[in-house]
Amino acid sequence: MLAAFAAFSGCRTAGQKIADSALSGKPACETAALQAPDAGAVRPAEFTTPAGSEGAAAPGAESPDGPLRLPDPAERGEVVDAPPPRRLGVEALVAEAIASHPRVGAARARYAAASWRPVQARSLEDPLLSNNFFPISDHALQTAGGRAGNTLSVSQKYPWPEKRDTRAAIASREAQMAAARLRAVELEIEELVRLAYYELWFADRAIRIGERNREIAAELVHLAEARNAAGGSRQDVLRAAVQVDNLDNRLIELRQQKALAQADLAALLRRPDAAGIEPSESVDCDAAIADRDALFAAAVGCNPELIEARWAASRDRQQQRLACLAKRPDFVVGAAWQTITESDAVSPVANGHDNVSLSVGVTLPIWRDRIDAGIREASASAAASSRDYHAKRDDALREIRRIDEQIEAAKEQLRLYEERFAPRAKQALELAAADYRGRLVGFGEVTDGFSEVLLVELQAARVEATLCGLVAQLRRAVGCDLLPPAEGERGSM
Repeated sequence: MLAAFAAFSGCRTAGQKIADSALSGKPACETAALQAPDAGAVRPAEFTTPAGSEGAAAPGAESPDGPLRLPDPAERGEVVDAPPPRRLGVEALVAEAIASHPRVGAARARYAAASWRPVQARSLEDPLLSNNFFPISDHALQTAGGRAGNTLSVSQKYPWPEKRDTRAAIASREAQMAAARLRAVELEIEELVRLAYYELWFADRAIRIGERNREIAAELVHLAEARNAAGGSRQDVLRAAVQVDNLDNRLIELRQQKALAQADLAALLRRPDAAGIEPSESVDCDAAIADRDALFAAAVGCNPELIEARWAASRDRQQQRLACLAKRPDFVVGAAWQTITESDAVSPVANGHDNVSLSVGVTLPIWRDRIDAGIREASASAAASSRDYHAKRDDALREIRRIDEQIEAAKEQLRLYEERFAPRAKQALELAAADYRGRLVGFGEVTDGFSEVLLVELQAARVEATLCGLVAQLRRAVGCDLLPPAEGERGSM
């Protein structure tokens, strides 16, 4: 009988291979040792970048009598022996990270596990099958119909009807909480990728700015040499050479900063190395953002932490209802079959007719102290979760307000650098170079102007990267795509 029951249960033997995935919805009864997945099976496709040469022909020395020319990057002649590296847009990297990051995979598996709990909570408990027998015939129960050999019985417990639905409602809300946590993890990984990408973009942009300004510094060296040949000071030539050396040192630091940002992105993308991770030529984060009231309304409906808190409050209200239902009894119904035999019977009228019986039981919820304590506990938990939701909502709205203020300030700073600081600094450098040729100012005025141009351009790039990072943080705080795209895909795949 036990062998037949095991066959009926559907459990496979331990020697069978588990072929069902936990996420596919097919159950597997066996216990298998966890093995590390094949690295090649989980590693995303690699982006290979052809090796290219980066040399740029230096512009010729200007005449000491002509104006100082600030070179345009578009006019720089580049020697290209191979196709340039493929520059990736941030959206493609975000999609790749979300698809491959193990934290997202773990959260997705937890949600899949939670989604199967409502079915379990709504189902009945397993029925109880029992067999009562007397191994010694002399000690067996004797009836008028004969000797009772064994009694086979089955019973099933039926909870109060509302209890099963309430347990299923609790499990369903916990599944929704797991879905909200999954969305929160995806938004966190997206934010990390965007912040690392914008840091990489700033380092790449700063390197290009440094290389362009190094060409200007080389022109200053030629300018000082021409002035020295006409009777100027050799000190001016050395000061100009120091500017070139400072830029070389700055470029070393920027290339290291870029390599670190590429390493951060490679880790988020689970790539073996940072080869081929190059940012787009430009980003566009200065897009019109919805007004603050619209952001607040969107966050209430989209922020995963607020969604999880709402489902938690709803779950605790259902748990409070379940605690109140503990006052209702549960029922047990059963049936029994008792075999009667004439062998070894002591009754002279034994006929060997088997007995069949039915049973009905009910639980008695009489321990009111325990039930009342459970109701008070559930009520307190429901009140706490409701207050937690309001606290998290206030925190989310405060964070959105702070980020929105920072975004507006960054926009104003970026416009100030682009429309006022940068043009005036370049004009001041050109005038200082012209006055130096005319022996009206010393070379220190020229080097100060050059340093100011470099500082303004680097600060403008930093403010633009900071603006993009703030928009990424706002996207996570709001939780949905109410905002315009945070980065232009002009350099994307």
